[in-house]
Amino acid sequence: MKATRVTACRACGGALGATFCDLGTQPVANSYVAPEHAAAPEPRFPLRAAVCRDCRLVQLDTVVDAEEVFSDYAYFSSASASWVAHSGRFAEAMTARLGLGAGSFVVEVASNDGYLLRHFVASGIPCLGIEPAANVAAVARAAGVPTETHFFGEAAARDLVARRGRADLVVANNVLAHVPAVGDFVAGLALLAGPRGVVSVEAPHLLRLVDGVQFDTIYHEHYAYWSLHAMELLLARHGLRVFEVERLTTHGGSLRVLASAAPPGEGASLREVRAEEDARGVAGDALYAGFEHRVQRTLDGFRAWLTEARAAGRCIGAYGAAAKGNTFLNAVGATAADILAVADRSPAKQGRLLPGSRVPVVTPEALLAMPLDDVLILPWNIADEIAAGLRAGGFAGGIWTAVPEMRAA
Repeated sequence: MKATRVTACRACGGALGATFCDLGTQPVANSYVAPEHAAAPEPRFPLRAAVCRDCRLVQLDTVVDAEEVFSDYAYFSSASASWVAHSGRFAEAMTARLGLGAGSFVVEVASNDGYLLRHFVASGIPCLGIEPAANVAAVARAAGVPTETHFFGEAAARDLVARRGRADLVVANNVLAHVPAVGDFVAGLALLAGPRGVVSVEAPHLLRLVDGVQFDTIYHEHYAYWSLHAMELLLARHGLRVFEVERLTTHGGSLRVLASAAPPGEGASLREVRAEEDARGVAGDALYAGFEHRVQRTLDGFRAWLTEARAAGRCIGAYGAAAKGNTFLNAVGATAADILAVADRSPAKQGRLLPGSRVPVVTPEALLAMPLDDVLILPWNIADEIAAGLRAGGFAGGIWTAVPEMRAA
């Protein structure tokens, strides 16, 4: 696995400036380990985010090769019922808003296992997914979602337009963070949408990351962390103008941005988010200063809780073998000696070990059968859903989240 140190902003080419958050060296968050390789060393890379001096995009200054990270991937979007429901609401709303029907064409880039496009398929709306992970794309095709397996950029968009024409709706939800060559990617979105199509981008909002001390969303698969300010500048470079923004609760607080080459006019919500970012100083320095200190307080708080629990003889498990959980466990220095096992519904993760910490991944049923006193929910963004499932399964012990601080779920 290769990595490259970068000093220029991947969005605008400006110089990278102050460090936003340095989490040391860590393994790639979704590089789950087979048990027979438990004793083998694994590659580790600097996990450090810096701020562009010009466009203020927060981004990693060490880039792990995307083809090695995403060609075989262990994340399946359909594993979360709440995420599938969120996607269904999006599909319904955009179908009504754009008047989509049998003569329309919807493309989702980074379509994963077809979690979203299945809703368009069910409505009889022609669609296509583009997914670089062959194992995940195969699951989508098996579910009846047309899916091509390759990375996306301007050349791929040009080829698709030649074969299928322009798209009425181009969906790029929760992928912008995953793209190292983000300029080429957005050029492809603009080309595919053409003069009349709409581009929809969802991304976790930098302000919510800062407010919630969501440092565990920083990992090697996430190359950048987006404010509306940085996103608008990038889209505008490729002829796309934002005309509406919606605040979402997903992923700890996200933005849904709608853009077009010929927008119908700016909505009030766009002006509101711009004003919020201006008031918080996104274009300056103060917003980014002091974040590392707050991260350290979160880590110290968990270490203190863990030390006390271990001293009392409590047996601790975890739920959700998510990338953010791997960042957290590796940042805090937890291992399988601290956490007995972590449950996950994804068969691709079960029977393997978490990178770095080497905590074994088991089924939810296996976790519930263990003599646990406490369960730590690692994907805190869906803690309510997970906690309800644990209680329904009969777990009566403590259920916790650790970000931004230790809290009972």
